[in-house]
Amino acid sequence: MDLETVRAYRRATTRDDLALAPGERFVAGGTWLYSEPQVGTTGLVDLTGMGWPSIEEQGGGLRIGATCTIAELVAHAAGAAWPAHPLVAHCANALLASFKIWNAATVGGNVCRSFAAAGMVSLCATLDGEALVWTPDDGEYRRPVADLVTGNGTNALAAGEVLRAIDLPAHALRARTAFRKIALAELGRSGAVLTGRVDEDGAATLVITAATERPTVLRYDRLPDAATLRRAVEDLNGYYTDPLGTADWRRAVSVALLEDVREELAA
Repeated sequence: MDLETVRAYRRATTRDDLALAPGERFVAGGTWLYSEPQVGTTGLVDLTGMGWPSIEEQGGGLRIGATCTIAELVAHAAGAAWPAHPLVAHCANALLASFKIWNAATVGGNVCRSFAAAGMVSLCATLDGEALVWTPDDGEYRRPVADLVTGNGTNALAAGEVLRAIDLPAHALRARTAFRKIALAELGRSGAVLTGRVDEDGAATLVITAATERPTVLRYDRLPDAATLRRAVEDLNGYYTDPLGTADWRRAVSVALLEDVREELAA
């Protein structure tokens, strides 16, 4: 889509270039930005000129640069030895995006757009992904991706803040994982994405995304029994209704499919 209000474009190459003028917005892949009118946006600041490495191995963990494309991450995971690698492709495929989108859309962009059905949010929430955020005063802070997302399309990033990278810790990459997803239409947007992992010490993390407005993370010292998990999922707040599913439907499928995840991890 033509962004008819945009009158200026500049490519950031240093941190000083990240200071936004009134009306400017950051862009990386731009797959969402160019999909609908951006009223009030008069300039774009391109992050791809910053030269951030797409993927860095760090002490058994993984740093994903915010400008890393989804295609790059999927390709890296396909050749990885860590047990959690299948979850990357599962979450990427939950986006139901074409190869053209995968090769342009960025991991950071998907997280920062913060839609409930964002596949990269599902991935990062399940693997304890931590966001490294740069602030306009040359500072930085870290925050779990699951907490960075505050609602369906909203997040905790303040004006002028930039997501620099997402770190996935080694213990999560070594975990066994499981994945389930459902949509009302065969090629529709995810109505519920259910993921889980069991760490080497037996600790379990079970996650609901797409069905709730923000990531819901359930943590246990050991995998819970079926009744305990069912009560937890049924009692959750945050299920929502939109044209892709009602809140009651999202609750019901989350109960059923997260039990499938639990059973797979217990096997």
